[in-house]
Amino acid sequence: MAMLRSCAKLLLLIGLTGHVAANGWAQNYPAKAVRYVVTDSAGGLADALGRIVAAGLTEVFGQQVVVDNRTGAGGTIATALAAKAPADGYTVLQMSQTQTVNVALYRNLSYDLVRDFAPVTRLGSSPAIVIVHPSLPVKSIAELVRLAKARPGAISFASAGPGTPTFLAPELFKMVAGVDMLHVPYRGGGEAITAVISGETPVYFAPLSTGLPAVRAGRLRPLAVTSSRRLPLMPELPTIAESGYPGFESGFWFGLIVPAKTPRETIAAIHGATVGVLKRPEVNKRMQDIVFTGVGDSPEKFAAFIKSEIEKWGKIVRETGLTAN
Repeated sequence: MAMLRSCAKLLLLIGLTGHVAANGWAQNYPAKAVRYVVTDSAGGLADALGRIVAAGLTEVFGQQVVVDNRTGAGGTIATALAAKAPADGYTVLQMSQTQTVNVALYRNLSYDLVRDFAPVTRLGSSPAIVIVHPSLPVKSIAELVRLAKARPGAISFASAGPGTPTFLAPELFKMVAGVDMLHVPYRGGGEAITAVISGETPVYFAPLSTGLPAVRAGRLRPLAVTSSRRLPLMPELPTIAESGYPGFESGFWFGLIVPAKTPRETIAAIHGATVGVLKRPEVNKRMQDIVFTGVGDSPEKFAAFIKSEIEKWGKIVRETGLTAN
């Protein structure tokens, strides 16, 4: 009996030791600052969201989570940088639907979005708003279409770069409305909204969070929202779908991914911390301020979502003949 008790104690000790060994990496993570790569410039929706999440993670981890803005080439520069980073959890990339669009939009990417990355969680989504500079003589989608048809190729629209939702949404609009407008890409949403406010480029399918302040200040004119339903925030503003183009819907979503060979324990640590941050009331309030709805799903669900987005947008890119090369 004494021998059995001794064996039981030994097995318990081995079990506890194994548990600590299995979880030690995650418990020690992070031991230094974490780089949080954002594909947008300061002032855009991606940057605003990234700073909210990074601040929350800094508090949870007890280590600085530093936002690193890497703009240009429709997010491919930032994505390539993250793909080559060590798979140790100290580089995370805030991706968006842009990366899923780029799979079909760019012919020679230096990375494979599915093979080279491991999903962590989808952060959430936000609608878009069609805004124009007051100098453009239009007050509705119908008037924009009439003017664009009367002046083919003369009206320009801004974007945060090829492959971004601010590029794809107006390209889809051009297709369904049968109009020709000139694409003017910028190095991120901050530069794009600045160009529209200045009148340099008169049309922008903007994130609601960056377009709404300029609208409220009277600096830009709103025409419609790209969501399937009118927004409680602006109930008087029609959707593009009800403006004569049924089924039209677009917006913005963001999520976190890490290099593919990052240890599962580390991914679990990042996932748990991020979901916890998204559930905080003060974070929810800040997200509502930028008109953003949180998600916080599992890595498996996010992986399936990414694959579905690659298929969805790839089909649209091929049908429209869009290319960034």
